[in-house]
This record gives sequence, C-alpha cells and structure tokens, in this order.
Amino acid sequence: MEIIQTSDEFKELISSIKKTKGYRDPLAFGIARIDLGQLNIDKSLQATYPIINWDENFGSAAIFIQALKEQGIDIDFTQSEVVCNINLAFLKSCLNAFTPYSSEAYGDMHKNIQVVSSLYTQLVEHGMVEGEYKITFIFDDAPLKSVEASYLKLYAISLAKVGLREICLDGAFGALPNVAWSNGQPIELDYLREFEIELKLANEYPHIDFVDKFPRFLQHIIPADNTRILDTSKVRFGAQLAAGTTVMPGASYINFNAGTTGSVMVEGRISSSAIVGDGSDIGGGASILGVLSGTDGNPISIGKNTLLGANCVCGIPLGDACIIDAGLAILEGTKVGIYPKELKKIMEVNTNAKMEGEIFKAKQLANFSGLHFRQNSMTGEITASRSTREIKLNADLH
Repeated sequence: MEIIQTSDEFKELISSIKKTKGYRDPLAFGIARIDLGQLNIDKSLQATYPIINWDENFGSAAIFIQALKEQGIDIDFTQSEVVCNINLAFLKSCLNAFTPYSSEAYGDMHKNIQVVSSLYTQLVEHGMVEGEYKITFIFDDAPLKSVEASYLKLYAISLAKVGLREICLDGAFGALPNVAWSNGQPIELDYLREFEIELKLANEYPHIDFVDKFPRFLQHIIPADNTRILDTSKVRFGAQLAAGTTVMPGASYINFNAGTTGSVMVEGRISSSAIVGDGSDIGGGASILGVLSGTDGNPISIGKNTLLGANCVCGIPLGDACIIDAGLAILEGTKVGIYPKELKKIMEVNTNAKMEGEIFKAKQLANFSGLHFRQNSMTGEITASRSTREIKLNADLH
C-alpha cells in the first residue's frame, strides 16, 4: 500500500477493501510471536499475542488483510480460522496505511499500530526466523484447528473480552501439543528424548516446571492491581479472574474456561466451566465439579456471597448466600431432607420454585438461593435449611 496522508484517505481505503468480493469482518484477529518446535521447526508450540481484537477494530483487520494480499496471500473467508506468516514487507505496507495516526505519541497510538511499529523496528534490527511471527483471523466461533487460534480464544477469555462459557473451545486439546515448560518456554518432548544424553552430559538439560498442553495464566496475562495469585501453578491459562480475586496456595486451582465474576477468595478447586460469583469463598480443599466430573455435562455456577466449607464437594449450581458445611458432598443424587418449616422459609426466597415433600434430590435444589447444607452428626442425615448467615469477605484482603 502507498503512504496514506489523511484520515479521510484511510477511511476510503478501508471502504474499498471491504467491498472486495467475499470480504467479511473477522470475529477476532491478532499478531502473535510463535514459539516453534526444536525438532519440528515448522510446528507451533505457543502463540503470544501482545494485543488481541475481539469483535472490534475492523479497520485494522482490513489493512492487515490487504497487506497480506499484496504479499500474494489471499484470505479464504469461508474458513473458520486463517493463520498466515508475516514479514517486513507486510509490516511496512501496514505502516504506510497507518501513517495518518502514527505521528501521535506512542502511548496514545492505537494498540494495533503499536504492535506493527514495534515489531517492524525489532525485525529491522534483529531479523526473524520464517514462521516466527504470524497473524491469526477467526471468522466463525467454530471448533479449533490450530495452536494460534486456540491461544487467541484463550486470551479472549482470560482478558474478559468474552464471558466464561460463551465461546466454543472444542478442538483445543487436539490442536495444542503436549510440551515441557521451562521458565515459560515450551520444549518438544521428542527433542528432550532425542538429545537427553548430550544435554545432561553438557549440564544443559533444562529445568522442567511442568508438562501440559496449556501454559499458566501469569505467563500471558497481567492481572488487576487488587488481584492476588500466590502460586503461579494454581491458575491455568484460559481462566478468567475478576478484579479482587485472591488465589491462595495449597489446594486451590482454577482451570481454563472457569473463574470468578467478582472479588472471591479461592482456597479450593474451580474446575473447568465452573463460575463463582462476587463475594463468595471457596474454602480450603473445597471442590466445584467440572463438566466431566459427574454433573451430566451441566456446568456449575456459584452465586454471590456463598461459602463452600473446607473439603466439601459441590456438584450442583447454587444461587446467592448459600453455605455447604465443611466435608459435605452435595451431588446431584444426594438425598437432602428439608423440614416443613424450613421449606417454607426457603420458598419465600426462591419464589419461582414449587416444592412439596421432605426428602429431595440435591439436583432439585439447583440454583436455589439461601440454602445451608448440613449433616446431622448423630444420624448422618444431610439437611438443607434457610441460611441466616450473610457471607462477607474481608474488604482489606480484596
């Protein structure tokens, strides 16, 4: 592209690009640095995006697509995702188009322009390896096919560009390679096996932090100032943590596509697809079951100001202001007794429900608010009563 002088010329260029036959705006896109395989140098192991665009900045997308076209790369808009290598010529073409906006102070410059400008300067000074930098477009929220698109979606979740459980992550496990992670860098397991003897004799065998398809949250995401994660291994990339969340060490863990919607104390396990509401406390060793853990594929949400006692198990969705006492397992098939006087109080809170009887399956109480699950220490009977305790987190800690 030739140098664009004015913002009006820029808008005209965008309009002309979008009139191209078959053109459509991407759902998401971004430029990434790719960690390539040590043995399979054309294999992507990890994609790091300094900026992602989700349902926004379509003008930048049009410029990127046109710059690719000038390098002989035509985007197939019928595909759900497209990944392309980029080079200096691509970046220079983009900078020409962004000229009307590139004179602004760096901090005020649009983030996409910052990425292109910074990468151009870096590559001029240091060069690049083929395939080390790529641009990814997602056109449809469909099952994932590539490492690059998988990371783009995981970024979208962890950056709260989309809500938990709102986008399709099918195919991610198949697309992402299982690798050894050392100081944030992925290493092919086959490489370690093939060169194990040489690496160990030369005292160059890397310190392996863990082996997984997913990196850790803090390898890619900068949390809010009032969010605390006391052990990097406790939050998987693709989790979403609202400001004010505290994740303690020990038995805590937050899986991908799971997380919090407000200030939450996490000392237990939030499994994949589980969501915890503002002001709730997941006690030490408590576990919220994921979609593969006996919930019949039904993801669990925990409401606001709810307490899961130490070492309890929650297998049903809960509303607001609920309590599960320490050590209890409340699963869908758990038999729960509710005395008539307590049932009346519970129905006063859950006005849309109609319940009769004294013995219920816990599944029938799903999404109820104001429940307190207890176990009679004499008889072993599990009961539910109207919770009279308001759960409040320590404001100084969140």
